[in-house]
Amino acid sequence: MISGRGLGHTGGTLDKLESIPGFRCDIGEEQFVGMIRELGVCLAGQTADLVPADKKLYSLRDVTATIESIPLITASILSKKLAEGIDALVLDVKVGKGAFMKDLASARELADSLVRVGAGAGLKVTALLTAMDEPLGVMVGNALEVRESIDILQGVGPRDTTELTFALGAEMICMAGICETPAAARELLKAKILSGEALDKFQELIEAQGGDGSVIDDPDRLPTSSRRTEITSQACGVVSDIDAYAVGMAATALGAGRAVAEDVIDPSVGIELLKKCGDRVEEGEVLARIHHNSDLAEVADEIRFSFTISDGYEGPTSLVLDRISG
Repeated sequence: MISGRGLGHTGGTLDKLESIPGFRCDIGEEQFVGMIRELGVCLAGQTADLVPADKKLYSLRDVTATIESIPLITASILSKKLAEGIDALVLDVKVGKGAFMKDLASARELADSLVRVGAGAGLKVTALLTAMDEPLGVMVGNALEVRESIDILQGVGPRDTTELTFALGAEMICMAGICETPAAARELLKAKILSGEALDKFQELIEAQGGDGSVIDDPDRLPTSSRRTEITSQACGVVSDIDAYAVGMAATALGAGRAVAEDVIDPSVGIELLKKCGDRVEEGEVLARIHHNSDLAEVADEIRFSFTISDGYEGPTSLVLDRISG
């Protein structure tokens, strides 16, 4: 997989991976091919020789305030995917407050664009439209999300992130012809996690790309912030909404993301959600924990106000809102 970096309130896969000490994403073509042959997996970024246009598209979206441009998003995503030499692709198109696409109509427009252009380049493409009104999982931030990924591969991760991972993984397995049905593919995924094979593969990947594989057994070796601040509820009731965009912008203000392309990421900072939508909360109970290295200024209030406490919660019945394929 050739991935990108975070820009605006959204995180970047490369930034998360590089929070692992020593992990390198600047993989040359020879090493990329070698890892695919030997390990069956590689997670890299664009280089001067590999998808060079994507860096220009990334900068263009930044300086022209067109981060949400569907043609430019399509070009950025597919330029990387086509360079991988794949013949099938599964995409996760986010929908909601925390996504570039705020509603189903615009998300379908993006998914249609990706599927259509991908098909024109000879790819089988499927896009899942998935809900992103509240943050996915419980961790927001680079090293924090690596910790959460390790939890998922150990079978103890958050329910929503695990469910989405299985939904996307099942699509991939079926498109590859390994299983005939999504149900069978899910059982295979569960077996890989229960056996420890999935976690072992992640450790192999980390070490192959220069990273410290011992973070798998000791996640405390990942960068950690020097300070923690807990945000408590000012009311009792049920968490009915967590504004994913507000949480993402708060994380960016802490240093977990970039306001502009030149900003430097602090891998140790972020936000840990102790309550999720549908959870009961009492006055004074902790809603979230902020991991930070500097003064919070207004960030604490932004995180507190991102939570809505009501009498009840009626959320989406499924994370997957739609499926579009070519």
